Amino acid sequence: MKKRLVLLICLLSFSLLAACGNKEAASGSTQKKELTIGATSGPYSDMVNQAIKPLLEKKGYKVKVVEFSDYIQPNLALANGDLDANLFQHKIYMETFAKEHHLDLSEVIIVPTAPMGIYSKKFKSLNEIKDGSEMAIPNDPTNLARALLILQDQKLIQLDSSVNPLTVSEKDIKENVKHLKFKPIEAGQLPRTVESVDLAAVPGNFALAAKMDLNDALALENMPDDYRNRIVVNTKDLNQPFVKDIQAVVQSKEFEKVIDQNFKGFGKPKWMLERKQ
Repeated sequence: MKKRLVLLICLLSFSLLAACGNKEAASGSTQKKELTIGATSGPYSDMVNQAIKPLLEKKGYKVKVVEFSDYIQPNLALANGDLDANLFQHKIYMETFAKEHHLDLSEVIIVPTAPMGIYSKKFKSLNEIKDGSEMAIPNDPTNLARALLILQDQKLIQLDSSVNPLTVSEKDIKENVKHLKFKPIEAGQLPRTVESVDLAAVPGNFALAAKMDLNDALALENMPDDYRNRIVVNTKDLNQPFVKDIQAVVQSKEFEKVIDQNFKGFGKPKWMLERKQ
């Protein structure tokens, strides 16, 4: 009888422990506290290290930052579980990449992003641009569209109003005021062309990687939020506590203070600008 009583007590104890464990898991008290966040080398890995990681650590997380030198591996690493989140891409790239590679990715929040700019060593202002000047532009569709929109904003070209501004290309130019001669170049090589061409449209991340000052640009883009970088996670994790904490960190005043101090020239997303109104 004593042996049976001891066995019954043990079984009841295990049942209670299991029930408590399930209750803790359901309440989120056993949530993930070690995070691995990927970002491309340069300003966005700096942003994670300086503005996101410290604030997450204040919330009790242990954060590892992994740097990438390309735009392919960060999403593949996220999808296979090597990363919990990444920061390097805009909406159009994320959606296109996810579709092509059959991934289920979702954005968490848009972050301040370095804008594309028009740079020149030959002209000090757009007013000095000479007729027939040679201009280096990105050869990929997304960045090309951004460059053309800057030129249109500065009234150097006129685009067909019927085309999608996110996919516009050279064939959609209806008026070329200065008869600019365009030279398509791989985006990562554009900083090098500033010395050899009259003008160059350089994406902000590549400009910063080449130690260029964003404020030296003759013009910076008025960037739509679709072109701003965002923190991305696997869609299945969207409701996880760590994702909500990442969002809360980026929305904090402490995060914006670091951006204002260390990331001058970065364009802020609409949600951040509206908060100040």
